[in-house]
Amino acid sequence: MTNPAHPGRTLFLNIPVADLERSKAFFGKLGFGFDAKFTDESAACMLVGEHAFVMLLSREKFAEFAKLPMADPTTHTLALYCFSVSSRDEVDTVSAAALAAGGSKADDAEDYGFMYSRSFFDLDGHGWQVMWMDSTAAEQGPEAFAASTQDADTPA
Repeated sequence: MTNPAHPGRTLFLNIPVADLERSKAFFGKLGFGFDAKFTDESAACMLVGEHAFVMLLSREKFAEFAKLPMADPTTHTLALYCFSVSSRDEVDTVSAAALAAGGSKADDAEDYGFMYSRSFFDLDGHGWQVMWMDSTAAEQGPEAFAASTQDADTPA
């Protein structure tokens, strides 16, 4: 993977939730933790990666930041949220945990060989995808990876 275009940047993604405590419990069952310094009765800072966070905001708190009306995620797609895990098995484990915690299945597993994913809706209807990608494919890019594996399969 190349160097980041903007080293040191941190991503904070803000999403509205109907019941903050219920959402924290849901995502906790998927293995996510929360930064207490940025969590209170109206917001919870969910740790996603080294420099990536999802802010779960009460609808009232979200409305303080939003300049446009809030859409209903059960009827309108505004974004699809995707996070990676370290293995194909972990994709299945996290997806099963999401369904067991009250989430709903969005679609069937997608298997591209170099990438494997499953999708679910959280308790508020936001669409999430959990995915694994072969580290070589991530480094080379999917087309180069496919070409290199095809060349390896071709008899000399």
